[in-house]
Amino acid sequence: MIKRYTATIILFICLTTVAFETKKEVTIFLAGDSTMQTYKEEETPMRGWGQYFQELFCSDVRVVNKAIGGRSTKSFIAEGRWQSLLEEVEKGDWVFVQFGHNDGSNKPERYTSPEDYERNLILFVEEVREKKANPVLLTSISMRRFDSTGHVVNGLGVYPDLTRLVARKLRVPLIDLNAATSKYIADLGEEASKQSFMWLEPGEHPKYPDGLQDNTHLREPGAREVARLAAEGIMQLKLKPLTNCLKK
Repeated sequence: MIKRYTATIILFICLTTVAFETKKEVTIFLAGDSTMQTYKEEETPMRGWGQYFQELFCSDVRVVNKAIGGRSTKSFIAEGRWQSLLEEVEKGDWVFVQFGHNDGSNKPERYTSPEDYERNLILFVEEVREKKANPVLLTSISMRRFDSTGHVVNGLGVYPDLTRLVARKLRVPLIDLNAATSKYIADLGEEASKQSFMWLEPGEHPKYPDGLQDNTHLREPGAREVARLAAEGIMQLKLKPLTNCLKK
């Protein structure tokens, strides 16, 4: 009896050890532009929401931020950035894709026609799924742009709607950051919302001695709020196991 009991304990310890050794942390890759990227805090007050995303999760989640400024779906592919990201993706990982700000650019290396934008998003989704990983599409964050009546207006053309369309077509989880941030900006109002964006008074920061009026890029309060809204989207979509790893 003692020998059998001892053998059972040893077997349990071995199985537990294997379980711990083979446990894989959940990895979230972020693919996007300057509104998502990570910035060097000692160089600029500009922040991307992706650099605060890790803070919202427990230690079982690892966020890998591949977003970089000035990129569209077209240039992200052309520069090999998408392929590089894809090579790191493993089964069960998550890939959050947020483009649109630069796809409508007048710079030829960035400009992506609506038709090509849709094709590129479909490509992203299909290639992530081929890796047996999980794609999530996100609409671009809203610009701080008000009309004469004080309402926030769309400054991104057809691209947010195309992202929604692809999500419906391919049955991909969609976090509608464009809608969520439009509401966030509207609730703050025209004046208070400046504190979330790169609106700087002359002399406020040495990098921008003449001040800055930037309605696209975020400062820390705005970036943290967008990260929170992205996490809220995860909860609303019930994306497990991510929902279990979000800090309360």
